[in-house]
Amino acid sequence: MIITYFGKQFFKIQQGEMVLAFNPVGKNSKSNATARFGADIALITTNYPDYNGIEQLSFGERVPFVISGPGDYEVKEIFIKGLMSDTLLEGKKYINTIYLLSLDNINMAFLGALSDLEISKEAREAIDSPDVLFIPIGGKSKNDGLLDAKAAAELASMLEPKIIIPMDFDDVSLKLFLKEMGEEKIETLEKLTLKRKDLEGKEGEVVVLTAN
Repeated sequence: MIITYFGKQFFKIQQGEMVLAFNPVGKNSKSNATARFGADIALITTNYPDYNGIEQLSFGERVPFVISGPGDYEVKEIFIKGLMSDTLLEGKKYINTIYLLSLDNINMAFLGALSDLEISKEAREAIDSPDVLFIPIGGKSKNDGLLDAKAAAELASMLEPKIIIPMDFDDVSLKLFLKEMGEEKIETLEKLTLKRKDLEGKEGEVVVLTAN
């Protein structure tokens, strides 16, 4: 599996011919994160311009199956669970969906635009020590409502993932997050290639991807 990051919470995950995308940046976003490619499955956590740009994910004959809320889904033999949470963006409440799925025998939890460290008991039990955790660590705006670096580090430690991938960060929040996690110096990667065997012995390792 190859994980590519485009900024904000926009990720592309490719496994063989299969392409998944999380939270593509919409046309009305103030973010300059852009990418255009064909995806088989699009997962949208929050109906907000930074995260709902589904139009970015159709290319040629490839039009994605869109999942945009809580529930249980099976698409192309991939089981996806969406768990409901709330978020506060620009002072307004939105539904945020936490997605859990397994690809190539690697369990992933994508927290989306989570703004509260206190997630439901059901969500915490379902997430249960994922192999890969995608977590927001705040950004430039003080009112964006996302977890700040300290809360994100606390939640990441609580959920006990093998690998932690920060998202929606700027230089300041990333530095703070790494300090909270006790990882001052860290290399950034352009892409992360991951196989099941690569996870052996890993415990809360932070992997920072640069926006492509």
